[in-house]
Amino acid sequence: MAETARTPVSHRRPDGGSDPADPRSRYGNRPTMKDVAARAGVGLKTVSRVVNGEPGVTPDTERRVQEAIDALGFRRNDSARVLRKGRTASIGLVLEDLADPFYGPLSRAVEEVARAHGALLINGSSAEDPDREQELVLALCARRVDGLVVIPAGDDHRYLEPEIAAGVATVFVDRPPGRIDADVVLSDSFGGARDGVAHLIAHGHRRIGFIGDQPRIHTAIERLRGYRTAMADAGIDVDESWVSLGLTHPERVARAAETMLAGPAPVTAIFAGNNRVTVTVVRVLAGLPRPVALVGFDDIELADLLRPGVTVVAQDAAQLGRTAAERLFRQLDGASGPPERVELPTRLITRGSGELAPAD
Repeated sequence: MAETARTPVSHRRPDGGSDPADPRSRYGNRPTMKDVAARAGVGLKTVSRVVNGEPGVTPDTERRVQEAIDALGFRRNDSARVLRKGRTASIGLVLEDLADPFYGPLSRAVEEVARAHGALLINGSSAEDPDREQELVLALCARRVDGLVVIPAGDDHRYLEPEIAAGVATVFVDRPPGRIDADVVLSDSFGGARDGVAHLIAHGHRRIGFIGDQPRIHTAIERLRGYRTAMADAGIDVDESWVSLGLTHPERVARAAETMLAGPAPVTAIFAGNNRVTVTVVRVLAGLPRPVALVGFDDIELADLLRPGVTVVAQDAAQLGRTAAERLFRQLDGASGPPERVELPTRLITRGSGELAPAD
């Protein structure tokens, strides 16, 4: 695999970068209620009452405690209610969909890196819902995870700024964060899609359909941009009826494919924007009497056993997860500097479906 590119981002993290001498950059050393009590000049029980919303604290004392909480970036340790002895370093992984095969190797790679560092991995699914993503991320922070690896569903992650400033190491993967600067590890969605469509063009296709995910998703837009660039580079005008973005539900994808394949001038090839789209398109094409070329983004299980085998633009999900987790633990070990964007290359795997010539 080619060496990854690391492009510095101009702005620093909200806390100005990790200081190796700052105990907040180490596992398990985020501000505690004892720190809050010392800063506010009150007893530990008083802090506990304020944090848990219990009565018996004067307004002036409550104000001093709250000011100390804000100044230190203290977050309540919800897990301590259940487990009072010791503390295991832990990191949270927020995925789009735990059932998606793409995320299996990514999650496993993050877990392996975490285990090598003696840390526990806690993961959950946002179900592509920005509100659920935020709720899950903040719930993990309330349980005092040391770091987060996030596949974002939303496009505004300013809600994480207080957590990052409080010492929660954070790396985004697969898609960049919205409206904050943070480390991010991506695949080259634009370049991979451009190469996949150029491959179809090289085999004689000019009417090429594109079926992708929702237009608010970064990877969907980048892959569409790669499609349009390849078509423009070949001097091919795109008929907008050849392009369909939306939910990856099989019914929606099947309708889009069937529409593109109907009429007097149907598409002769389809570029599928992700693994779920590819699976549905394979089913649609299986019922046609004429051959239609197909290239999918992301590999799919048994792609090499189909006839013809499915040509894909493959990204290395395990490497994405491994790289993100390694960057996370470098932050936790005190690495400083501005956030970086790491982009991993994709690979075109030819198996037959993308090499079919146009039927007309």
